[in-house]
Amino acid sequence: MAEIAKSGVPSLSGTDVPPTHKLSGMKTGEAIAAGDACYIKKADGKIYRSTGAAVADAAYVDGWASQAVDANESITLLHGVRIRYGANLVPGTNYFLSGTVAGGIADAASTGGTVPIARSVDATRIEVWRTNGG
Repeated sequence: MAEIAKSGVPSLSGTDVPPTHKLSGMKTGEAIAAGDACYIKKADGKIYRSTGAAVADAAYVDGWASQAVDANESITLLHGVRIRYGANLVPGTNYFLSGTVAGGIADAASTGGTVPIARSVDATRIEVWRTNGG
């Protein structure tokens, strides 16, 4: 399994995001980087980086961070959109939640990240999805 590194600061690959493809106004429970896969923690309702290290709530992806924020700041999560993410990506490749890098992606499934959460559309962009059925 190979981790997929971010190239620069991930950003939205377009200008229009339908209201049904974003979650806004929630607070973070930790510092989060742009492009991190994130979930809503049931215990406190805050946003944290998802991880595929175990089969648990943290292995869900409720959305992807639209910008970098510190703990206890408001964040907007996106899903069903394309973001500029990496370099030299192979178009058509599925990516999974990383089991070793919180908020990251890998080219193979992890213990908790067993379903694809993104797919490359060209050498630099990925389409990102939710995994909680939403």
